[in-house]
Amino acid sequence: MSIHILLRKADQACTSAQTLLNAGDVDGACNRAYYVMFDAARACLMARGFDLGKTHKGVLSAFSEHLIKSGFVARDLGRLLKRAEAFRYVADYESGSIAADDARCLVDQAEVFVQAMHDACDDLSKPA
Repeated sequence: MSIHILLRKADQACTSAQTLLNAGDVDGACNRAYYVMFDAARACLMARGFDLGKTHKGVLSAFSEHLIKSGFVARDLGRLLKRAEAFRYVADYESGSIAADDARCLVDQAEVFVQAMHDACDDLSKPA
């Protein structure tokens, strides 16, 4: 899968997250918000030359190791990704549900995250 396809998938998931949130499906919105970040993180890793497959653990670990610790991506974005992972786990696998305000915040943060990954990928493609 290419960087551009992953970013397009992230953008589509962002739209889906907002649609689900507006429909009152907070768990579905949290799931989609996580995948916004997951796909955008994969795209940025690929843009930096890392191809890690599709495993969640591999992508999250590599994102931290190669993009956060190197200073290429702000630490706050790493925290957003970890928070989204935790919310998705609750939304998908726990008997409880995410509060609507928390889901709304996560969807907003997913939009910030995907834009940052777009910007990071664009910066890599510009001539020095």
